[in-house]
Amino acid sequence: MPSRRKRKLKIGNLIIVIVSLLVVCAGGFSLIHIIANKKDKTVIRKDPGAISTNETVETEEPKENKVSLFLTGDGLLHDSVYTDAENEDGTFDFGKQLDEVLNAVGNYDLAYYNQETLLGGTELGLSGYPTFNSPKEFGSYMVSKGFNLISTANNHCLDKGFRGVQSSREFWNSQPNVLMSGTNSTEDEYNAIPSMEVNGIKIAFLAYCEHTNGINPDYSWEVNYYPGHEEEMLEKVRQAKSENDVVIVSMHWGTEYSHEVNSTQTTLADQLTSAGADVVVGNHPHVIQPFQWVNNKPVFYAMGNLVSTQLNQENLVGLCAGLDITKKEDGSIVIDNVKADLMYTTMEGTYPALRYHIQVHPMKNVSDETLQAQQCNKDYTTVNELYEASKAIVTSLDSNITIGGIFE
Repeated sequence: MPSRRKRKLKIGNLIIVIVSLLVVCAGGFSLIHIIANKKDKTVIRKDPGAISTNETVETEEPKENKVSLFLTGDGLLHDSVYTDAENEDGTFDFGKQLDEVLNAVGNYDLAYYNQETLLGGTELGLSGYPTFNSPKEFGSYMVSKGFNLISTANNHCLDKGFRGVQSSREFWNSQPNVLMSGTNSTEDEYNAIPSMEVNGIKIAFLAYCEHTNGINPDYSWEVNYYPGHEEEMLEKVRQAKSENDVVIVSMHWGTEYSHEVNSTQTTLADQLTSAGADVVVGNHPHVIQPFQWVNNKPVFYAMGNLVSTQLNQENLVGLCAGLDITKKEDGSIVIDNVKADLMYTTMEGTYPALRYHIQVHPMKNVSDETLQAQQCNKDYTTVNELYEASKAIVTSLDSNITIGGIFE
């Protein structure tokens, strides 16, 4: 009896041992499996129904924000320009003059031009040279094409006195998606930094001028006038940069009718870009001037006329440009894909009589016959000669810009 009981105990103990071993093995297997799973945590299955588990992790691309910018020159509305655009019912059609070049603006997020002539409207009496006042319908047309950065700081901004400034400002203030800078109807407008956010990038826009044709403003804050106020201007650029990602500065500067950049322009270009300006665009000479990278920032010294009926062939050549602005994940700003293209204004009629059939074209769309028939003082009789000469001006200080491609 006792021996049989001992055998039963031995068998029972053996079963307990075996069960314990199985538990331990199972636990070990589970532990190994857990450890293995921990090692395999980097394996991500994109499709839960997929059989393969050998897919590698895809790291996310750094987040970037981007805006594209279009730039062009002076909207110089001689009386011949708005008379040619006027319809029989008193409305205006500026599209027949400018659509061929400005349809390209729709490809960009931001678009800049300088409104050289005051948009005081018919209530102030339309007028041409030497004291301009233009129809507000031109501004409405430009906004409809996509322009949202407008400079009014120029030598003609006081042609109709403070009343003209107020009328112009009233118009631009009524455009909800537009930043206008240059003239002010209140001191608060002068002190403000026009800014907006586009595609996650904060944009500030400032505009300044060198001359007002000897006309004194009624108020010190009426015009963004920089001579004698350079440090104030630079400090405002610094402030704009501290509050925004990108600062675009419009400068009305340079020597009229000269393709050469003067020392004031080069000095200010260096100071502005050092202070925080990311893009500097210039106007006033009514002819094109060179492009240059200054402190790794693009500077267009003068874009020439967008539209005008001036006398000389060189006044009828205009420049437009495009570029991309990228804000990297670390907040840094990169400007690239910088390119420019050339425009040319054709018309019929003899200067200074009223011109008509005014049209602005990509220069390469103009025929030699049209160029030769143009009633103006001209140095070139073929489009290719004019194009190559104009291209040489743009690249004379810096060849690191693509010429062509805006209108393609």
